[in-house]
Amino acid sequence: MIVGAKKLCSSSLHFSSLVFNFSLVRSVSSLQSLEETLKAAVQTKNYQHIPDLLNSSQDQNPKLLSFLSDFPQNNRTQIIDEIIQSFVPLRPRSRLRAAYSCLLCYTLQSPDPFPLALCILQRTLRSGCVPVPQARLFLSSAWLEQLSQPRSVADILLDMRSIGYSPDSGACNYVISSLCAVDQLGEAIKVLKGMTQAGCVPDLDSYGAVIGAMCSARRTPNAVELLKQMVVEVGLTPRQDTVVKMLATLRATKEIWKAVETIEFLERENYPLGFESYERLVEGCLECHEHVLAGKVVMAMTARGFIPYIGIRQKVVEGLAACGEMDLVRAVRQRFVELRS
Repeated sequence: MIVGAKKLCSSSLHFSSLVFNFSLVRSVSSLQSLEETLKAAVQTKNYQHIPDLLNSSQDQNPKLLSFLSDFPQNNRTQIIDEIIQSFVPLRPRSRLRAAYSCLLCYTLQSPDPFPLALCILQRTLRSGCVPVPQARLFLSSAWLEQLSQPRSVADILLDMRSIGYSPDSGACNYVISSLCAVDQLGEAIKVLKGMTQAGCVPDLDSYGAVIGAMCSARRTPNAVELLKQMVVEVGLTPRQDTVVKMLATLRATKEIWKAVETIEFLERENYPLGFESYERLVEGCLECHEHVLAGKVVMAMTARGFIPYIGIRQKVVEGLAACGEMDLVRAVRQRFVELRS
């Protein structure tokens, strides 16, 4: 019986191995067939078939487009431009995600990926599609390699015009966030500054990504300075989450006076501060034992119609009383009564 069981087990393993090898061969054969079909679609300019062909495969590998490397670079650029232009009228746009991602990743891994990769990225984002996550890594690597040559950010962006495109904030913001994701904050700042030189105005996402990365790196003086720049010089109103993240960072680094100064600056600029910003600031004041400062922040907070949570109210009043600031205690309590009524 034992010998029979061993033979049965051996036969099963052998059969499984044959099935696996057959599946592998069939998979490779299928991919080769798909690549040939894609190549035929390109040669006959039936570009609109490409999205469905790629969606039919579970392995949407950019290498499926490696046959494009057989074309001279100028011809390849023209072909890929024709491909992405043919996608514009296609609906639903969700079916284009695999095709855009393959084209973008293939181009980013090719020699001299710019400006074509930026054009593909722009079309991808404008279609409402989101590139695959690995595209950020490919993009940041290609961008850093490009900057090793004596070329400015504006020059790289303006090269898009040679193919009939113009840089926009969407593509630039994706470059900025990709660089921030790999801790290349310095290069992200260069892109932010270079956007203006290329005629592309930075927006809330541009500044938000850089300020957020500065906060993560605990570069608070730079973050505060950039926030003021976007408000005063550019005329943008920062998002609430950007302000909250900055205040949270200043609180974590115990720079509570800098946090209060930032809030006062935003108040002077008529920025609509939210409840969470004030709440974090009061909590930071209490953590740093700045009870009088906490009381003053609470007065500013209540002037805007916000009332702290009950636990925070109690800590503020107790802290002020311990400091002998009874006039401020009475003023704070009176404000709480007025708001509750």
